[in-house]
Amino acid sequence: ESDLLEVALAVAEGRLGQIEVRWRNDAAVAVVMASGGYPGKYETGRVISGLDRVPADALVFHAGTAVNDAGQTVTAGGRVLAGVGRGGTVTAARKAAYAVVDAISFDGAEHRTDIAARAVVAATMRF
Repeated sequence: ESDLLEVALAVAEGRLGQIEVRWRNDAAVAVVMASGGYPGKYETGRVISGLDRVPADALVFHAGTAVNDAGQTVTAGGRVLAGVGRGGTVTAARKAAYAVVDAISFDGAEHRTDIAARAVVAATMRF
């Protein structure tokens, strides 16, 4: 729950013990959306749509994005963005992350479909 920048700065300045770090008690899953062809050759400048349809409680971290002359968000790298879902369980967070990915689109978009799948299986196992 703490501001990550504040925590990172405190670490870099050797004063982590002087701040209160608050943690969330839920799970988070991030799914990266990449440009078609990545990590090899890929095209940039593809218009990204759906950012306005991302669920309000989700996060989108931009990595390979830019804004073109028309004011549109476009692809500008191989790893374009990451959709992050949170939930009370890994299963719920995974579902939320894929809801983010389903809301966003651009020509050539690719993403893995197995992110956190093993964690979901492990969470259902009894030892």
